[in-house]
Amino acid sequence: MNIKREQVLIEALPYIREFHDSIMIIKVGGHAMVDPAIMSDIVQDVVLLRYVGIHPVLVHGGGPEITQKMEKMGKKSEFVAGLRITDDETLEIARMVLVGNINTRIVSLIGTYGGKGLGLSGKDGQLIMAKKKDIQRVTFEGREHKVDLGWVGDVEVINPEILMIAAGKDYIPVVAPIAVDHKGNSLNINADTVAGDIAAALKAKKLLLMTDVPGVLSNPEDADSRISRIRLDQVEDMIREGTIAGGMIPKIRSAAVAVEQGVEKVHIIDGSKSHSILLELFTDSGIGTMIYNWH
Repeated sequence: MNIKREQVLIEALPYIREFHDSIMIIKVGGHAMVDPAIMSDIVQDVVLLRYVGIHPVLVHGGGPEITQKMEKMGKKSEFVAGLRITDDETLEIARMVLVGNINTRIVSLIGTYGGKGLGLSGKDGQLIMAKKKDIQRVTFEGREHKVDLGWVGDVEVINPEILMIAAGKDYIPVVAPIAVDHKGNSLNINADTVAGDIAAALKAKKLLLMTDVPGVLSNPEDADSRISRIRLDQVEDMIREGTIAGGMIPKIRSAAVAVEQGVEKVHIIDGSKSHSILLELFTDSGIGTMIYNWH
């Protein structure tokens, strides 16, 4: 497909104008976390957003890296019905990987491409206040079990002031999903949830959830069967029908909550595609699945 460069720029112009001075939350996860080339593309896109007058906030996960680090340290990851148990030692490793390793790496990369990155965790400025998750009831092997997930939290309040100050001074905040409770304990939180809650608290124009799939597919076997738009009122029906299934369910549900709480649009895009953020935001066709509210 041979598109002239000037056509690309002209196509982007109305979007650049529409998005100027708006806030966008970008959640990075999946392969991007372990593939330096993908992460490099993403950070270049984010820095470009800042230079065209958009205020991006990056939220990152790091599940695979936490598991890797635990293995290196001779600690086995414990999962019950797909949920990770986070004991004291696991939390310490998670904090080390998320805050000490991934976060600082992304901040450095932003600097390399001419942006000003600012590394934060939920503990900074009490950005993410949370409470420990209640005992979970899960069914496996035909029986119901009560499971304490340990230091895993549910978001109670987002205090976005520190993000507003940073964005207002042209910094690109990079948020690790470690929260704090009222006693000062650290809690690990799902990064998709954190991104959705931050987007809602900032009344962001867009939330971009980067995954390893092209979006929601009407046929899971066919990468070309992407559904480009889903209305909020279609989400639960599509989950019941099985069109939205597996790991996509929590992603779409957190997207739906964000839209319900005032985020204009949520995009689920394949982060492993080169410069996927720019392609989704600044072209007419886009490359992912967009969740929006029908007004």
